Amino acid sequence: MAKNVIIMGATSGIGEALAVRFAALGCDLAIAGRRADRLQAIASKISSEHNVRVIWSEIDVRREDAPLKISHLASEIGGVDLYIHAAGIGHENVELDPKIEMNTVDTNASGFVRCIDAVVTLLRSQGTGGQIAAISSVAATRGLGASPAYSATKALQAHYLEALRQMVNAKGWDIRITDIRPGFVDTPLLEGKKYPMTLPLPYAADHIVKAILKKKTVAWIDWKYQLLCAAWVCLPKIAWENLPVGFVPFYKPDSGKKAAAKAPDASNPAETPEAPKASAAAAEDKPEGK
Repeated sequence: MAKNVIIMGATSGIGEALAVRFAALGCDLAIAGRRADRLQAIASKISSEHNVRVIWSEIDVRREDAPLKISHLASEIGGVDLYIHAAGIGHENVELDPKIEMNTVDTNASGFVRCIDAVVTLLRSQGTGGQIAAISSVAATRGLGASPAYSATKALQAHYLEALRQMVNAKGWDIRITDIRPGFVDTPLLEGKKYPMTLPLPYAADHIVKAILKKKTVAWIDWKYQLLCAAWVCLPKIAWENLPVGFVPFYKPDSGKKAAAKAPDASNPAETPEAPKASAAAAEDKPEGK
């Protein structure tokens, strides 16, 4: 099992939950994200509750210095066995606000490629192999009219990971690549809103850890979403493209108002997963995490 784990987007949501679980397994951690205060607090809490080493670094995946900072983290912790990319943002953007679209592309596409490529190079230079696990989304399955940039960048992530698997296999590099595809997960990104089939964060995090430890190539979180996406794929193009924009069966827009008032600040994009909603836009525009 991995000894040294780097988690990008560990300041809340899935990223933070995975940090806790891998610490419980005895792994030393290097956590990163855009909110230094959260990283420091999480590192302190985890190291005090588990007898493991936890270091942290403030990293913005959109910046060109992200690869260098990842390399420094890996060097400080003594190498990396597992890199988890949980940094990302999601926004509903039916008005096509260019700031929202481009920030989503900068984070989920450019930032994703920047970090994943850096880790592949890092693992090759170590000569010991390793594993990369990235949180993509069921939104990678088809284009979503309510969230164009979100679904498009998630599709990029899924295809990029598939391409990298082909590359490392052809080159004979000892690198395993895992694509984690959650559906709606109850994280700060949802801001208390209620969506059908929303998964409790502990449940989703446990399943993600199992998928990573089994070194799966693609893991749907969970089976219900795998069936749903299979149904999406079967829909004819003309039927899909004529669905109402933002169509979510059984969703009641006002059902999450009360909970939203009590929801934590969703200003952490990289660690809050898979539900592309408008309030999510505010999420990563401030901080980060899935």
